[in-house]
Amino acid sequence: MQKILVIDDDTDICMLLRRFLTKNGYEVAISKSGNGGLVLLDEFHPDLVMTDFRLGDMTGATILQKIHEKKPQLPVLIITGYSDIKTAVNVMKMGAVDYITKPLFPDEILVTIQNALQKATQTPSTSLNKPKANSPKKGLALKDHIAGSGHESKNLFRQLDLVAPTNYSVIIYGESGSGKESIAQEIHIRSKRASGPFVAMDCGAISRELAASELFGHEKGSFTGAINQKIGHFEMANGGTLFLDEVANLPYDVQVSLLRVVQERTLRRIGGNKEISVDVRIIVASNERLLESSRKGKFREDLYHRFNEFSIEVPPLRQRKSDIMEFAHFFLAQTNEELGKNITTFAPEVEAVFKTYGWPGNLREMRNVIKRATLLSEKDYIEAKSLPFELMNHERLLVFETPYEQRTSESIYQEPTQNLNLKSVASDAEYETILQVLKQVNYNKSKAAKLLGIDRKTLYNKMNNYNM
Repeated sequence: MQKILVIDDDTDICMLLRRFLTKNGYEVAISKSGNGGLVLLDEFHPDLVMTDFRLGDMTGATILQKIHEKKPQLPVLIITGYSDIKTAVNVMKMGAVDYITKPLFPDEILVTIQNALQKATQTPSTSLNKPKANSPKKGLALKDHIAGSGHESKNLFRQLDLVAPTNYSVIIYGESGSGKESIAQEIHIRSKRASGPFVAMDCGAISRELAASELFGHEKGSFTGAINQKIGHFEMANGGTLFLDEVANLPYDVQVSLLRVVQERTLRRIGGNKEISVDVRIIVASNERLLESSRKGKFREDLYHRFNEFSIEVPPLRQRKSDIMEFAHFFLAQTNEELGKNITTFAPEVEAVFKTYGWPGNLREMRNVIKRATLLSEKDYIEAKSLPFELMNHERLLVFETPYEQRTSESIYQEPTQNLNLKSVASDAEYETILQVLKQVNYNKSKAAKLLGIDRKTLYNKMNNYNM
């Protein structure tokens, strides 16, 4: 029987998940605090952790880091409110295997857990602090990513066609979730190094102490905890491409060593004396301008100029309107294959929402929305009711998510005046108040009821009335 540790400060969610997961054949332990959950890691020995993104005693990023310090290979699922998706996407870059949004749906929970456990079983040697190495062949790229046919996408891939055959170092700029690693893989696939390894390292997910070891490797006994010799990312990528994601997060002293390796094309493992030659093409990615970071003293300017032989801008999804449904159908086909379903298209109102929504989490958010909707859909097309509430009501909620001083007449959703009456206005105001309070307390209904000055039963009744 596989074990799942649930960490959430909402008693209702803990109890609900324990009953549901136990019924489906899992052994479950619960903790209502991050510190308590860390204690249970050693006592319960879970196969998977489900943790709320917002805990009373620590953030999702903090508990994820502490879990991986104790058990680097343990898969972690983040539970989050939909309004926190952009942050949850960033936490995934730190090592979370996936996230689940509230409200929780039973089928979605089970599929996400099964996928996470299956990945952990298939790749037992993979961990947060170990590199991903692939040797993709030309022509296979579109199985995992798609080019798009709009103007912005064509311009992006024209630049790829130019730089890929060269040996230039490349900086890829783009928002989180916009597909920077996929672009790096495309460059590798189209290059003369395609038969060599593609090794990716997320510089934002590795602690300051381990960064040098991960890049350059170490010899046995070179520091406390170095019980074996370790080959670093540079050696693993020899003859191929090394992709450094969020490179601005590397500690300054590690940047000094990195500059030497880039210039000399040789390295020494930590604790070693031997000079090792490496032939590696370097591609780096960042969601902040490296030249600006260098002016702030965060990133070495000489290292920036070494990397900046060519730079590429990956446009966010909201600027690729003509590609949105192309991407959506691509992710739908992927999800159909994964779930064994045969959903063929999207309802017209869903297409309209997809084209007007801002997609703060970019392609990664779209993929997860479609995975969730495909799982919940009972027909051969994606219905509006299968989408998260906030996605369907993003225009209506815009005014409540914008600071008052930043609101404009264009940002305020206007209901048709002929349909307004006092009763509907009061209902709308009550609905929005409940929604905002729920968001503030991360959907903890006990806390929300207290803030609203009503009992929990009344809150549940109102939520049912508003179909929340």
